[in-house]
Amino acid sequence: MDIQLDKAPCGYFSISVAGLIQSVNQTLLDMLRYERDELLGQHIHSTMSVTNKMFFQTYFYPYIQLYGRVDEMYFSFRTSSHEDVPVLLNGVRQERDGVTFIDCVVLMMRKRIEHEKDILQTKTKLEALYQATHEANKKLELLHEEYELKQQELLGINHRLETMASTDALTGLKNRRFFQDSLLAQLALFQETQQPFSLLIIDIDHFKKINDTYGHPVGDLVLTNLARLLQTMSREKDIAARYGGEEFVIILSGANQDKAIVAAERYCTTTASMDWGEHSITVSIGAATVTPGDTDQTLIHKADTALYASKTGGRNRITHADHLVSSK
Repeated sequence: MDIQLDKAPCGYFSISVAGLIQSVNQTLLDMLRYERDELLGQHIHSTMSVTNKMFFQTYFYPYIQLYGRVDEMYFSFRTSSHEDVPVLLNGVRQERDGVTFIDCVVLMMRKRIEHEKDILQTKTKLEALYQATHEANKKLELLHEEYELKQQELLGINHRLETMASTDALTGLKNRRFFQDSLLAQLALFQETQQPFSLLIIDIDHFKKINDTYGHPVGDLVLTNLARLLQTMSREKDIAARYGGEEFVIILSGANQDKAIVAAERYCTTTASMDWGEHSITVSIGAATVTPGDTDQTLIHKADTALYASKTGGRNRITHADHLVSSK
C-alpha cells in the first residue's frame, strides 16, 4: 500500500467476499487502535459489536451483492478497547486479477454526530422557546383584551362621572357649573372673533304658589317638564341649563339682540300655550347680548336686571337689557 493511501485522511480497508481483511491503512488502524498484523487476515466482524455484526450482515452484504456498492451507511466499529466509533461507510465491489474484493472507505462521524446532537438540542430548545413564546403571546393577548375591556369600562365610568358633574340631577339639563364654564368659553370666543351671543334667564311665574298649593313633588314635575320643553326648543349649539331653584338659563350662540328677543318670545309664548294639565305655567325672561366690555358677571347681572323688569312689569313677558338702558 502506497504511503498516500496509508496516510489518507479517511480510513480504508479491503475485504474478501468471505469478509476477511486483505488490507487496511494506518488511518483506520489509528482510529480503531489496532496494529496492522492484528487485523490482516482477520474477519471484519472482529472490529464490530454483536449488534453491528448483525447490521453489517443484514444490510451491507446484501446491498453490495445487489447493487455492487454501498453509499453513506451510518455504522459503528469497535476499537481494541471496546469503544464504539461512529462512522460513515462507503463500499464498492470490484475485481482485481480475477478476484473479487470489497473496498471500503471510513469517515469518523463523532464530531458530526455531536454536531447533530447539538442541532437537535438547539431545535428542541427553540421549539420549547417557541411554545413558551406562543403561550406568553396568548397570555399577553388575553391581558390586552382584559386591559381594553377595563379601559372601556373606565372610559364609561369617567363619562358617567363627567355627565353627573355637569348635569342637574332633577331636570337632566346642564347644571350651573357647566353653564358658568360655557359662558366663560363663549366670552373668550367673542373676544377672539367678535361673534355675538346672548344670554336668557328664565324664571317660572308664581312657582312658590305651586309648591305651597300642590306640594314639592308637583313642583319638581313642573321643573322637569319645563326643562324638557326648553331642551326641545333649543338649537343643538345652544346651552340650556338649570341656574337654580325655578330659574333656567340659555346661552344663544351667534344670536344678536334681535335674534335673542325672537328666541325669548318663542320660549315665553310656547310655555304659556302648552297644556300643563290642571296647572297654568308662564315664565318671565330677561335677555342680554354681549358687548366688548362684558365679563361673565356683568352679563349675568344685565340679564338678571332685565328679568326683574319682566317680573315687576306683570310677568309672562320678556325684557332685553338694552331696552332698559335706552328707556332711561
